Amino acid sequence: MSTHASPTRRIAIVTGGSRGLGRNTVIHLARRGVDSVFTYHANEAEARATVEAVAAEGARAIALRLDTGDISTFDHFVEQLHPALASLGAVRFDYLVNNAGTSHHTPIAESTEAQVDALYNVHFKGVFFLTQKLLPLINDGGRIINVSSGLTRFAMPGSAPYAAMKGAIEVLTRYFAKEFGARGITANCVAPGAVATDFSGGMVRDNPEVNRRVAEFTALGRVGQPDDIGPMIASLLSDDNRWVNGQRIEVSGGMLL
Repeated sequence: MSTHASPTRRIAIVTGGSRGLGRNTVIHLARRGVDSVFTYHANEAEARATVEAVAAEGARAIALRLDTGDISTFDHFVEQLHPALASLGAVRFDYLVNNAGTSHHTPIAESTEAQVDALYNVHFKGVFFLTQKLLPLINDGGRIINVSSGLTRFAMPGSAPYAAMKGAIEVLTRYFAKEFGARGITANCVAPGAVATDFSGGMVRDNPEVNRRVAEFTALGRVGQPDDIGPMIASLLSDDNRWVNGQRIEVSGGMLL
């Protein structure tokens, strides 16, 4: 039987929750009665706005600053997390969404070691070691979602290092599911297609030509919106999907079918 943070409220930790898909996820979790602790990298104003948006939904959210690409800061983050959970009336949490990420659009021939190292630190090493650090605090019967990308299935020139890191995360997700299964913890991977956010400098959202091309090779005839992704993640975390485990689920509207 699952052990949860309280009889009525569950708690999620969402990395990169101040903007884009992370913020949308935090808000849709709030609509389902889930409180959140989310991380932000630098933009405190956006973090405050997310906290206020969650409060408007009748839930609670706490923003903690974290560079997910710097594992030397993870112990301090966990120290901060204890009082944050206590303020939500808990000592443990239920859901972990590894969402924080950075973009990269450089051909293989021009990618530098520093660029690839930075992607590795955020997209793989950070996910691996933050999850490791948080394992003692996640409730048995909890859920982990790692955010991947449609780019692991279809290839777009300039995205090789980024997509390769996301491919590694998809493999890691299956190992999470296998190794944490004894505790009743599920692990799944959500792979969004092109979404109109400020990711990649707002390329899909703000560039009409990119937007048009994405819509053309998407079966549903448009680019994705944050509201196409956040509710799906919130739903996947619910008990309705308790038997979904070790899966890659693409949420792309049917890109490049």
